[in-house]
Amino acid sequence: MTPKERMAIPCQEMPEQDAVVRARNMKEVALGFTAEQAKIEASRCMQCPTKPCMTGCPVAINIPGFLAKAAEGDFDGALKIIKETSLLPAVCGRVCPQEKQCQKFCTMGKLMKNVDKAVAIGRVERYCADHGDAGEVVCAPKTGKRVAIVGSGPAGITCAADCAKAGHDVTLFEAFHKAGGVLVYGIPEFRLPKSIVQKEIDGLKKLGVKVETNYCVGRTRKVSDFLEKDGFDAVFVGTGAGLPKFMGLPGENLVGVFSANEYLTRANLMKAYLEGEAETPFWHGKKVAVLGGGNVAMDASRMALRLGAEKVYLIYRRSLEEMPARKEEVHHAKAEGVEFLMLQNAKEIHGDESGKVCGMTCLKYELGEPDASGRRSPVAIPGSEFELDVDTVVVAVGNASNPLIPATTEGLEVNKRGNIVVDEHNMTSIPGVFAGGDIVLGAATVILAMGEGRRAAAGITEYLKTK
Repeated sequence: MTPKERMAIPCQEMPEQDAVVRARNMKEVALGFTAEQAKIEASRCMQCPTKPCMTGCPVAINIPGFLAKAAEGDFDGALKIIKETSLLPAVCGRVCPQEKQCQKFCTMGKLMKNVDKAVAIGRVERYCADHGDAGEVVCAPKTGKRVAIVGSGPAGITCAADCAKAGHDVTLFEAFHKAGGVLVYGIPEFRLPKSIVQKEIDGLKKLGVKVETNYCVGRTRKVSDFLEKDGFDAVFVGTGAGLPKFMGLPGENLVGVFSANEYLTRANLMKAYLEGEAETPFWHGKKVAVLGGGNVAMDASRMALRLGAEKVYLIYRRSLEEMPARKEEVHHAKAEGVEFLMLQNAKEIHGDESGKVCGMTCLKYELGEPDASGRRSPVAIPGSEFELDVDTVVVAVGNASNPLIPATTEGLEVNKRGNIVVDEHNMTSIPGVFAGGDIVLGAATVILAMGEGRRAAAGITEYLKTK
């Protein structure tokens, strides 16, 4: 097929639930391609010899290779290629920002002069993961070495799998009662069904990985204990960026103000929306304001609708163009009824006589000169205050690195942001202790964390050869 013929193939639209219906249920919004759609979309790939799309993939998946197999309808073969470098294709196909990674460099998108016209790599990957069979994984002979993995998010899962494949005896420790990290507590069911995450955890167990839940490393046991008392030869720390940031607003301590972390964890991990079934209650907010403009803010605002809110405002101090959230998530939130208040921000949260949220003063902004990130800085407009009638405020302005491990591990070097410092092999300042994911990068993407876990696993295996 010639490039011109490939360019004539129409982009395949992702089927999805009706917006009005889905805004009140927890079922997955995007329904996935049909087999025919996946084949057609994959056939749009130009099969470039230089493979520019791979430069945007943090784990360097052979994208043209798997798309060629998918175009033939060989979804088993496609998945085998993907799984050579990516452990979580069903997850990444759903939640990774492909438009800022692989699809950003897609030749088709460049020829069409629109990244939205690039090959929908993530959507084809999702289909292959959901319907393909990559076969059994073969592990290397046992090395007799023991590795402890702290944290069961994307970095921990990837590191655990690679270490198990290398023949090491691996135990994964998770503080919560369910493994999966941010995949289970942070990302809602309607974006990432938890059955998919559980399937990946089950896959780890098939590799021989032992999973210990309700085990808070730093409290239950220290990192140093693993090496000095418990017989582990190496430790990987992947505890993520779970410390919520607040804005320092007057009234942030009122009843009805939540961090997005707590708000989403109650609903996602503890399924508080199942009233009468779940032990964890949730706050019945009817008029909800979500502060922030990232993917977590989108998740929180869309979750508020599903928890029964009558009105949901998403308040962001820049314009829509500067918003860091995925375009698809913004589109879904708007379609479901979230009201976007751009170039505005909270100034003060008000409470009633019982200490509950009863309103909020907001301030209007305009854009000034670009800041260090390249985005134009928001500048407050004096005298532009206005009142907003809300009974719930969810603060979704970012997270800092989990401080527990650094605080309880003597000799562990961290930077000024609290992120663990590592070398090119992801080893920390303590020999035998490795780290990766958001605890090193700060809040990032699933596939970037996976890349960190993979690099750390390779570093661990190399280190254990000399130990």
